[in-house]
Amino acid sequence: MFQLLWILLIGFVLGVLAKLILRGPQSIPWWLTMLLGAAGAWLGNAVSGWIGVRHTGGIDWIRHLLQIGFAVLLVGVVAPAWTRSRSGR
Repeated sequence: MFQLLWILLIGFVLGVLAKLILRGPQSIPWWLTMLLGAAGAWLGNAVSGWIGVRHTGGIDWIRHLLQIGFAVLLVGVVAPAWTRSRSGR
């Protein structure tokens, strides 16, 4: 139970950071921000494990940069699509 809450909290933080990094408004709801941040964290973990930098001595900077990078990518792709789908209604 606490692991799910932790994943959602980290997802929200990464999603908000991604929205701050991107230019312009991202008109997506908070729950979608959280899900995209969590997906970015999952993808960042997967890629860091694949390239062999998931567990290093000290802080895993490369893994964290990959997580933020994937969150930015996901928010950058989904936010315009979300806005277009909502404006067409």
